[in-house]
Amino acid sequence: MVVVMFVLFLVLLILGVPIAFSLGASSLFYLFMNNIPLAVITQKFFAGMDSFTLLCIPGFMLAGSLMNGGGITKRILDFCNAFLGHFTGSLALVNVAASMVFAGISGTAIADVCSLGGMLIPAMVEDGYDDDFSVAVTAASSVVGPIIPPSVPMVIAGSCVSISVGKMFQAGIIPGILLGLALCIPTYIISVRRHYAKHAKVGWKQRLKTTKSAIWAIIMPLILLGGILSGIFTPTEASVVTCVYALVVGIFIYKEIKFQDVPRILWENLRSCASIIILIGFANVFGYILTAERIPQMVANGILSITSSRIAVILLINIVLLFVGMFMESLAAILITFPVLLPVATAVGMDPVHFALMAILNLMIGLTTPPVGMCICTGAQIGRVSTYQAFRANTPFLLTSLTVLALVSFVPQITLWIPGLLAS
Repeated sequence: MVVVMFVLFLVLLILGVPIAFSLGASSLFYLFMNNIPLAVITQKFFAGMDSFTLLCIPGFMLAGSLMNGGGITKRILDFCNAFLGHFTGSLALVNVAASMVFAGISGTAIADVCSLGGMLIPAMVEDGYDDDFSVAVTAASSVVGPIIPPSVPMVIAGSCVSISVGKMFQAGIIPGILLGLALCIPTYIISVRRHYAKHAKVGWKQRLKTTKSAIWAIIMPLILLGGILSGIFTPTEASVVTCVYALVVGIFIYKEIKFQDVPRILWENLRSCASIIILIGFANVFGYILTAERIPQMVANGILSITSSRIAVILLINIVLLFVGMFMESLAAILITFPVLLPVATAVGMDPVHFALMAILNLMIGLTTPPVGMCICTGAQIGRVSTYQAFRANTPFLLTSLTVLALVSFVPQITLWIPGLLAS
């Protein structure tokens, strides 16, 4: 019956039914066919949403919305351009650098593509960059967003398998910075080969002026990360602090948000958050059925029966996650795969935090791979290019991201050094 449930789930996805409702309908079918009281679906649905940690999600998403409306995103771009504008392919490098700074606030890859891409893709095309390259750089660098804290996927993963969200935030710093710096390499090489534009070097007086204008935007991620890493506030409290900070800066300092704009921003944010929370609720029902049928144990035994080698098991987990990430939305993939694959990882001695970072990075890379590739598709719409062109242009960035994934997978110290340092 579990096989039939999976088939129904996949058929509904192919037919275009939203993932949340595909999970709910297939779970309902299983409960009905096994004569299990349907009250279970409501109990598990609300149990999945009943988590203090999940309050991070609306907080960080609202902070991203307030950033865009309050002029913070534009000042981050101006700041990065002041220091990188004189390099060949400067706007492309600014795109990557801004994603790294923006990652410390929004926590989602799609927010990165929509916010930065909406401004940078047209600007890059106007400056002489190929449109498919502009889309590819934006989509590839957006993957950094959920790795450098804060991270909505990390919050969901932590609530799903009871891993410390704070430790995951700590563990994501080095991999996120490493990925951002690595993406600068193909960006610069391609820019030089295609003779993309560079601009006149800005003097230190102008740089200081730009920094002064952007200082409130720069301080924002520093307050966020500093507060979480020092233990001053929890990730959930940090999301509230970030919202208040973004609102105050947008209204009273940059003065680009009006009081009458706040209800509209709140409403748009509530709609986005509601879809994620419903997904989490139905995924918890789906996960309950998988656990009841001992699917995680069966998968673990199946993989370990093939090989007990730590390296081979990690490689197999990555292959499974890459395949899932190619077809499934990342948040749903986290909710479904983490309870199944975590026991496999821990069985070969992998630290749960290390596994979580590796898996999240893997699934985020899936946002830039065909056939679904949500970040690529969103960027292609903004840049008005075909998804085929965007996927083809993304190839060097995808190979770079996979190289970083290999390092994160097989060199645990990259992920665990900061959590271990702060724990000692």
